[in-house]
Amino acid sequence: MGLFSKIKDGLKKTRDSLSNAVTSVIRSFTKIDEDLFEELEEILVMSDVGMVTAQKITSLLRQKVKETGTTDPEQVKGLLKEIVADMLRGGNEVKLDSKPSVILVIGVNGAGKTTSIGKLASAFKAQGKNVILGAADTFRAAAIEQLEVWAQRSGVPMVKHSEGADPAAVVFDTISSAKARGSDIIICDTAGRLHNKKNLMDELNKISRIIARELPDADKEVLLVLDATTGQNAVNQAREFDATSGVTGIILTKLDGTAKGGIVLAIKDELGIPVKYIGVGEKIDDLQPFDSEDFANALFE
Repeated sequence: MGLFSKIKDGLKKTRDSLSNAVTSVIRSFTKIDEDLFEELEEILVMSDVGMVTAQKITSLLRQKVKETGTTDPEQVKGLLKEIVADMLRGGNEVKLDSKPSVILVIGVNGAGKTTSIGKLASAFKAQGKNVILGAADTFRAAAIEQLEVWAQRSGVPMVKHSEGADPAAVVFDTISSAKARGSDIIICDTAGRLHNKKNLMDELNKISRIIARELPDADKEVLLVLDATTGQNAVNQAREFDATSGVTGIILTKLDGTAKGGIVLAIKDELGIPVKYIGVGEKIDDLQPFDSEDFANALFE
């Protein structure tokens, strides 16, 4: 299955909900008027785009209709697609040019964090990169064992300590091992909770200081894993984590299992955080790099 087909299939539930509703509303109008804009805005809100972002999209749509002189409601869907693609464009690629580069992966338990790390490791390895994993989420029971399963499945080495160990010490040892092995990419599993903002911030600051000291010139991505099925709650999680962790991008999982894919727009518009990967299935190659054009095309087919 091709890359676009995977994304298209993965967005089926959101497309069935959002795109079909948009088509139905558009076909019920013979002209473009304020009632049409209001109904479209309501559909966007119901698709977890969020009130603020939905209002922004319909405002841009009014502007685009005026600029283009569009009078046929049938053309509105194409304009919506352009607006969505424009809003999501920018910052979607991970910056991993240094050797080694570092990816810190954070997110609440159950969002698909460990699975996403395994899929990332597999994808980078398939690109010919030497990858090493660091099991720095040391507080959740079985987190280390789960990551170890993915390391074996992906065929990449992993550094671990015992449960309850200092996460920063794990990161330090992972960096040391990466230097010795000549690794290209270090992926560290960390911060699987929002139990206490101060503790979380202290832990991540300590990890960041070690990375800055040991790899001062390394590219670093802080990727937050969010479960798309939680809708607007995922936006709130992103806001909380970004305040403590300086998130550089989002991995949005379980898009294939929800009609709430509109939260991609809310996250980018309200928080300015780009989505870098989306999970569109259970298979090891179902974590896909995010492409704004493909997403908009798949959403408004």
